[in-house]
Amino acid sequence: MKKRIILLVNLFLFLGLQLVNAQANECTIKYNLFKGDYQSKKYDDAFVNWMFLMDNCQKLSINTYKLGDKLAQIRFKDAADKTEAAALVKRVYQQRLENFPTKDPAKVHSDYATFLVKNKLASDDEVFEILQLAYSIDPNRMSVKNIYRYFQGITDANKDTNPQKVFDTYDDVLESVGEKLIDYAKKLKVLNDKVEAGQELDKKEKRRLRAYTINSKALGQVESGLDNIIIALSTCDRLIPLYERDFEINKTNAKWLKRAVSRMFNKECTDDPLFEKLAIAYAEASPSADAYSFVAGVLAKKGDVSGAEEMRMKAFELETDLFKKANFKLKFAQSAKKRGQKSKARQLAREAISLNPNMGRAYLFIASLYATSVNSCGTNEFEKRMTYVAAYNKAVKASKVDPSMSSVARKFIRNYKANFPSKKVIFTEGVKEGDTFKVKCWINESVKITSSGR
Repeated sequence: MKKRIILLVNLFLFLGLQLVNAQANECTIKYNLFKGDYQSKKYDDAFVNWMFLMDNCQKLSINTYKLGDKLAQIRFKDAADKTEAAALVKRVYQQRLENFPTKDPAKVHSDYATFLVKNKLASDDEVFEILQLAYSIDPNRMSVKNIYRYFQGITDANKDTNPQKVFDTYDDVLESVGEKLIDYAKKLKVLNDKVEAGQELDKKEKRRLRAYTINSKALGQVESGLDNIIIALSTCDRLIPLYERDFEINKTNAKWLKRAVSRMFNKECTDDPLFEKLAIAYAEASPSADAYSFVAGVLAKKGDVSGAEEMRMKAFELETDLFKKANFKLKFAQSAKKRGQKSKARQLAREAISLNPNMGRAYLFIASLYATSVNSCGTNEFEKRMTYVAAYNKAVKASKVDPSMSSVARKFIRNYKANFPSKKVIFTEGVKEGDTFKVKCWINESVKITSSGR
């Protein structure tokens, strides 16, 4: 009897194993058929096998959902019954998260939110809930527009009751954006160096160059977009009481201190005694390059020029990353400008560029130095307006080397170009377009004579 039972059990196990193997083989066959039809853009044929995979082979491959999402959205676009088609897209989204929960979930949430917004299929609150999930997992995997939407939602919900929540979210996002921008700048430098050396980029490198450029440009737009939202909220009148209130419980919290002193600095709230208190506490809590840089600002305010310079150099020497060192050099340049030392400021900005050749901010800084020297670098209208040509050239360079600054640079470019000398002014001066002209005074730079077109 025992032998019969054992034989029956073994038989059932064998048949079950055969059934599992047969189903696995059928899943593989259906998957290959689906993928082949999808890649050939035979979407109707692909749909039949894809639905089999969705029903019976849910854990076979992540591509069932990656390609399936695109297929479902193609069908949604052409569908007469939008409700049923939208339900299919939602099923792909939910089923992927159930079966591949660790495979880029933040991007999955972000992409689904984009689909809902684009097709007006959910309320703002429903979209915000999905974006909250994405943000809590990894904000770096969210699309540019969705980061903006999420931050707008945080601002709307908390600006009156909990502004610190808005500031913290802003800082979190901007820190991750800043790190990504530095990473893209480094990658772009490698590729741009090859191009400038006359080397041909292969197809993969060209794709990377295009992707890094697009991503940098998009991240630059995130920065300016978030700044536009927060600018009305982060006034000195609002910041100072908030940081005064929370200082005691955070006076050893390096992260809080860094963010507080940074915001006070960026909003030019440095005249208030609180700024000095924050800067010194930050340096004590975290003796870092960043902290010493802020202390340098405090010393400069007090008139201790040599002490400030010493502290800046200490900050600069502590930093090891060349691209971050470039940021410090630019801060030194900005301080020199405040002291009225324009030539020194340009020299420091050039040193920043030598550390990071793709630093668009440094080129725009030099452009602004030139533009504010118009009246001192010319004795007549022609000479003064030619100073704008020198400024324009630097803004164009900023746009070329740093995609993240391109939208900002375009505003500078339009403004400077509008102030070029007119054709009449050039004629009256007795020179021709295309000739070389040396801009006078401290700028001492040769440019091509160009008219505004008028």
